[in-house]
Amino acid sequence: MTLAEDAKKAIMTYNNKEAVAVAQKAVAEGADIVALIENGYSAGMTEVGALFEQKKLFLPHVMAAAATMNAAMEVLEPEIAKKGQGMGTGLGTVIICSIEGDIHSIGKDIVAIMLKVAGFNVKNIGRDVPLDTIVQSCIDNKADAVGTSALMTSTMVGQKTFEEKLKAAGIRDSILTNVGGAPVTQQWADEIGADLYTENASDAAAKFSAAFEKK
Repeated sequence: MTLAEDAKKAIMTYNNKEAVAVAQKAVAEGADIVALIENGYSAGMTEVGALFEQKKLFLPHVMAAAATMNAAMEVLEPEIAKKGQGMGTGLGTVIICSIEGDIHSIGKDIVAIMLKVAGFNVKNIGRDVPLDTIVQSCIDNKADAVGTSALMTSTMVGQKTFEEKLKAAGIRDSILTNVGGAPVTQQWADEIGADLYTENASDAAAKFSAAFEKK
């Protein structure tokens, strides 16, 4: 099995020890850490989320899988952060969070790290964040962009409502919006009027950078 396959299996079996061992091996071998996260750990979390939606798994399973991924990320996050040492924060201020009702945090945490590496000033305001709180955070931080993540179809509808709340607050035209998460698609982004759809952390870093280079 590949490192990514081992990482995914560790998530699916809630095996913290194995998840950490795979992460440590990846660091020792100089593997592509972001690819390992996206194709291994995050892939496992996506599958857990899908099984939860199908009611084949329950909230304790999701929480156990998240704890397993957190254990691996304690090893991997410092390695990713090293890439960003000495990088500026002049490209713009970005608010990152998981949408109201969504308890997952790993995906958006990885996006936050990658955007910092790319040179953005990132405000990661957490998970299950009320829509009005996100709007207020955008105002308080004079945000240039905001990214919301949704792991479940039942919570992604909040991304549409959020677009409407930004308009009601009078700031929609001055802020770039991004949507992401396992069930989210480009079609959904187009439907709700979001500026960007990003598939993963690497995609987010590339698309945000391209968007801000045009400004």
